Amino acid sequence: MSHVLIVDDEESICWALARLSREEGHEVSVASSAEDALELAGRKGCDLVVLDIRLPGMDGLTAMARFRQLVPDAPIVVITAFGSLATAVEAVRNGAFDYLTKPFDLDQALAVIRRALAQRALAQRAVAVHAVRPPPSDASDELVGASPAMQEVFKRIALAAPSRASVLITGESGTGKELVAQAIHRHSPCAAGPLVPVNLAALSPTLVESELFGHVRGAFTGADFDRKGLLELAHGGTVFFDEAGDIPLPVQVKLLRALEQQETTPVGAVDPRPTAFRVVAATHRDLRREVRDGNFREDLYFRLAVFEIPLPALRTRTDDIPSLAERFLRQIRPAVAPGLGFSDAALADLRRREWPGNVRELRNAVEHAALLARAGPILPEHLPPIVAPPAGGGADLDTAVREWALARLAAAMPPENLYQQLLDLVEPPLLDAVLHRTGQNRVAAASVLGIHRETLRKKLG
Repeated sequence: MSHVLIVDDEESICWALARLSREEGHEVSVASSAEDALELAGRKGCDLVVLDIRLPGMDGLTAMARFRQLVPDAPIVVITAFGSLATAVEAVRNGAFDYLTKPFDLDQALAVIRRALAQRALAQRAVAVHAVRPPPSDASDELVGASPAMQEVFKRIALAAPSRASVLITGESGTGKELVAQAIHRHSPCAAGPLVPVNLAALSPTLVESELFGHVRGAFTGADFDRKGLLELAHGGTVFFDEAGDIPLPVQVKLLRALEQQETTPVGAVDPRPTAFRVVAATHRDLRREVRDGNFREDLYFRLAVFEIPLPALRTRTDDIPSLAERFLRQIRPAVAPGLGFSDAALADLRRREWPGNVRELRNAVEHAALLARAGPILPEHLPPIVAPPAGGGADLDTAVREWALARLAAAMPPENLYQQLLDLVEPPLLDAVLHRTGQNRVAAASVLGIHRETLRKKLG
């Protein structure tokens, strides 16, 4: 039996977590302030601390250092309703085992508690996260979002950044994959080195190998001097492969060797050159499908996807749109009238849109509206027209469902419960896709699906 110390000034949170822990067979102590919790920890000790950041008196982040002195072997799980990338990084940097954002799914909380106690039982030591450079303030963070989906992104960045593990960032075009790569590098042990972006789609197919690995003089026509490749230039820092799904198959073999051996061999050279860099890759493609289709090497995929960070589409986190729009407007405000602002109608219009171009499209729309509105409030008519989605997507789905239904109705014995059969067919892949997009965050997934999280929990069993 382990001793769990729960520190939160919300009675409902304490009650729920205490009940959850007692059902697991643990002893539980509850405190509504950091000061009371520290007194309990000093007097009774504990095996796990579940700690809110916003507390009356001493805040949770400040209390973490005191807990490290009093109960150094106890993992600390941080919970908060006011998450940001800076908060997540600071919590993990101070030694937090994991990071939960209210409102959190109780199944998610239970999984974290079990993992924390299991790790303590095995190692009998706290999870110590290597120090990184002091994080920037919220004002300098380009990533913005209070939605559960973005809180999960912030947490995953904070967990990945202090290591040197390869990270794969997935998501639609325009969701901010390069900003995530910059945040990982900025908070990583490689931060003092360069961040070298490699846009593989922009490189000439005939020169990809030379661009990545460099070449020596005389290696091919036009190679009049030695040239370092992008991988060698990234030595001591981070290389960011933008659109990794576009890496040509012949180059994938040599790239895998470079990543595994931490060395590069320029085109035309014999001896390899040692290099040391961290790899962050991004793609809008489903690389698992590309592997199945034979377009991407499985071994390279696993080398790049040691840790994955899926980014949500903007249409799945519409609550973040007003803060994003205001952020973009502040960035361009020096070039326009200082009194410029959004009307309620304009913000409502922004939230209704689908945003196929995601955050990048939103930024362009804000800049367009600011130029038209000039000194007055931004109105809906100042926003750019909505771009119609490509035809065929919805029609193809309609046709597929119609043909499926007609085929079953044409059978010798028409089936019963046809509606339930259709749900059984389409619901599992729908739930799987939404959970993958939200990083397995059930609260965020339920919000995207428009159902209660308890309903989602029952559907998932």
